[in-house]
Amino acid sequence: MHNEEPPIFTYSQPGKIGVNLPDAGIASTPLPTELLRQDDLAGFPELTEPEVIRHFTRISQRNYSIDTGFYPLGSCTMKYNPKLHEEVARLPGFAAAHPLQDEELSQGALQLMYELQTYLGEISGFDAVSLQPAAGAQGELTGILVFRAYHLDRGDTDRTEVLVPDSAHGTNPATAAMAGLKVVELKSDARGNVDLDDLKAKLSPRTAGMMLTNPNTLGLFEEHIVEICRLVHEAGGLMYGDGANFNAILGIAKPGELGFDFMHYNLHKTFTTPHGGGGPGSGAVGCTAALAPYLPGPRVRQRADGKYEFFTPEKSIGRMKAFHGNFGMLVRAWAYIRSMGAAGLRAVSETAVLNANYVRVMLKDIYPQAVDRICMHETVLRGQIAGASKDVRTLDIAKRLIDYGFHPPTIYFPLIVPEALMIEPTETESKQTLDRFIATMRRIAGEAVETPEVLHAAPTRAPVRRLDEVRAARQPILRYDPIAIARLQSE
Repeated sequence: MHNEEPPIFTYSQPGKIGVNLPDAGIASTPLPTELLRQDDLAGFPELTEPEVIRHFTRISQRNYSIDTGFYPLGSCTMKYNPKLHEEVARLPGFAAAHPLQDEELSQGALQLMYELQTYLGEISGFDAVSLQPAAGAQGELTGILVFRAYHLDRGDTDRTEVLVPDSAHGTNPATAAMAGLKVVELKSDARGNVDLDDLKAKLSPRTAGMMLTNPNTLGLFEEHIVEICRLVHEAGGLMYGDGANFNAILGIAKPGELGFDFMHYNLHKTFTTPHGGGGPGSGAVGCTAALAPYLPGPRVRQRADGKYEFFTPEKSIGRMKAFHGNFGMLVRAWAYIRSMGAAGLRAVSETAVLNANYVRVMLKDIYPQAVDRICMHETVLRGQIAGASKDVRTLDIAKRLIDYGFHPPTIYFPLIVPEALMIEPTETESKQTLDRFIATMRRIAGEAVETPEVLHAAPTRAPVRRLDEVRAARQPILRYDPIAIARLQSE
């Protein structure tokens, strides 16, 4: 380990300043007393500018990112963000555009949004697209609100239930509940599909729709997807597609043609816009012509004279976000689609599926598969290693990966898989990287049998050692508190 700098706050001394500005020559105006802070800024650090810069630079160097290493988070598609797209998004005409500019002065931005709507509709097989939602979860809420508006507009007030598979992302049931609808859970069958018998038993005149990820969160393509859509439609419900795993079927299958009525796209997953750190995301949505009148606005359309304008659909559920979505993310997604082309997008999915199956086959003799099937873009294994101590768990494996320079995959999800390891290599990683990861996973399996204490102590080579995660969740320290930190360090 390199020599650790002491915490920045230990450098604090009374009288230190970061910037010494010259007198502006402007008379000062006292602030009203009621606006002045009454208590002292006790404990607030006083530091020089270099000390502050070094502190934040040092923290940034401890971060793990897709630009520094393999990031195999399952169901998150943490793939490389091409720098070309970053450059395009930084063009002054895009980066400096103001959302309140007149439409006549924003024709380039509106054209990009219109073309992106068109591209996403073509890729997915939907008739209409809205770029409003700021993230996938907000796209989900948009879809369920559209479903509700559609049913109510038809006078169908009894449709208050949303069917959700037991393997679904947690945002699916949360979304339905937020929209005021009841969640009805569906079982999975032995092959990882939705159990058709359970689906048939739970469809009713109360069914507003079904939320389904395809490929699902087990990394498997739903073998009965067309039949599922048919059954839901015959019951009067609508099909919602969670597009989190769209990276597996680009240019191969179109959800709109499979029978889905609505879907959100995670532009920050499938279409390489930056991902993580709290955003910004982009959860654009597509739908059939029947649901288009209810989409959030404003959307963009082209006038007869060739110019572009905003419009709000006639029965719109309203805005989902201020202004026009996270525009910088839209620029990046547009650039990605334009640079890849149709053949390139198909190659993305073909390579992602190939990479995932390579990892699956090379590890399944040690880490059992959740379901013994060819997977799509991600594989779900189990951290149950033959011959290992029973107290070696998936969490230990994940922590040990950090010592070898890899970000851990998603663990303990889907919830229906014991000791789940959900690995998504994406298409942007080379065979050499995958081979290093596979070799490391096999080495860790050996350690689990021979020296399990090494796994229990991991990580030992990271700036932050293993945390008491239960305590951190129950007793979070959300701001700098030197007394609380000193107490923890003494323990």
